[in-house]
Amino acid sequence: MEEMIESQKIEECTNYFLQLQDTICAGLEASDGMARFREDSWQRPGGGGGRSRVIEEGNVFEKGGVNFSLVHGELSEEFARQLPGEGRRFTATGISLVLHPRNPFVPTVHANFRFLAKGQDGWFGGGADLTPYYPFEEDIVHFHRTWKDVCGRHSHLIDYHKLKKDCDDYFYLPHRQEARGVGGIFFDYLRGDFASLLAFVKDCGNHFLSAYLPIVEKRKELPFSSDQRKFQEYRRGRYVEFNLIYDRGTIFGLKTAGRIESILMSLPPTVRYVYNWQPVPGSPEERLTSYFLKPRDWLGESK
Repeated sequence: MEEMIESQKIEECTNYFLQLQDTICAGLEASDGMARFREDSWQRPGGGGGRSRVIEEGNVFEKGGVNFSLVHGELSEEFARQLPGEGRRFTATGISLVLHPRNPFVPTVHANFRFLAKGQDGWFGGGADLTPYYPFEEDIVHFHRTWKDVCGRHSHLIDYHKLKKDCDDYFYLPHRQEARGVGGIFFDYLRGDFASLLAFVKDCGNHFLSAYLPIVEKRKELPFSSDQRKFQEYRRGRYVEFNLIYDRGTIFGLKTAGRIESILMSLPPTVRYVYNWQPVPGSPEERLTSYFLKPRDWLGESK
């Protein structure tokens, strides 16, 4: 009976994540107006597989991916000890997306939602965060307001302020002593009543497009210079550093023999590393790190 219940949970999550992938891809294609997602279905040698969708060289999105996976099998002894639950058997289902726009005034965005079962334990994880290059404060406020409203509808379970702080803490590069972006929400090992938590995760997934696309629509036609484009490529380097060193999804994929092309889909198409680059004092580039990348209460509602 326990296995049947867990199987039903996995199936319910899987069906939602597949539908969410369709919805998000359709919305992004409409916003781009030119490029379409290419789909690759794949099988994992250890069990399960996925459906990867990648968009490239569009009007808006230079590169992006919206990936679904449902994988199962056995963890290594070492990695199994790092996760809750007994034994080594696991099943994980989820959706993960990253979008790298062409225009430096449009921020990069990341989101993922997942359910993982191991032994008799199971939990949700996920969230969404924004990484701008030339930020507009109203855009950041809109992004955070969307997630606060989602959390508010589930306040008996979820504390927005905690999820925001967890996001600020997680998307941080200790070796740079610098935030990756302006945050959003982040949660992991979220346990409790399955139906209530899935309702929260669905509410998050259903509001990703409304959190991000209004920003895209306002900024995608703004003119930009070659120097601004170079700065965007330079800042993308921080994204690479975080995803290859700290990102839990990347580490989980590599530790469980995931599909490399799907795991590394999150990396931007072009990146610029410049030795000891320094911004001009008082410039928009300097303001990114001196003001916008300092965790703050963007909604003016500190708790």
